[in-house]
Amino acid sequence: MIAGHVQWWIALAVLVALLATVDPVHARAQSGDQLADLRAQVSQLYEQGKYAAAVAVAERYVALARQKHGQDHTEYAAAISWLAYVYQAQGRYAEAEPLYRRDLAITEKALGPDHPAFGQSLNNLAELYRAQGRYAEAEPLYERDLAITEKALGPDHPAVGTVLNNLAGLYDSQGHYADAEPLYKRALAITEKALGPDHPAFGQSLNNLAEL
Repeated sequence: MIAGHVQWWIALAVLVALLATVDPVHARAQSGDQLADLRAQVSQLYEQGKYAAAVAVAERYVALARQKHGQDHTEYAAAISWLAYVYQAQGRYAEAEPLYRRDLAITEKALGPDHPAFGQSLNNLAELYRAQGRYAEAEPLYERDLAITEKALGPDHPAVGTVLNNLAGLYDSQGHYADAEPLYKRALAITEKALGPDHPAFGQSLNNLAEL
């Protein structure tokens, strides 16, 4: 694992929670309907490394979200993001990128450019670019995500720690250690304050700084 990389399900949990706060339909989808079941299946298969099976379920999730809500809804955006996550895990970057870009466009139109869910969509695309070594393209996306998340949620929110870790990881990957260190340290402080010293995310933040 690249130092600084925050596990995908932490970021996605943030996104789902954010969408639920602004979209009652999406919130209801979490409570046990077919869309939520498909989403849970994709999550489990992804975590188990069963990517081919995860793709098949994700494609069903995308199709059902399109059928129920259309292609301009945040539920559809979430579905194509899941499919993109699995493609990315398989190294299918050319197939993942247009899905991330479509998610970005839907989320911006539905929620606005200052909403933290839009920031999360920026982060997703930035993570794809970083995985490909496209650092110059990833950096401004992380920076914009950081600005949006800080403004929307406050400077001590754990989601800010996530973005700081990812931006620090980008610098770390390039050998820009002096730029990475203060971001890792700030992320560590935020995570400890928000989640406590026994939380796995705090352990990951400690590991990031140790690897640096």
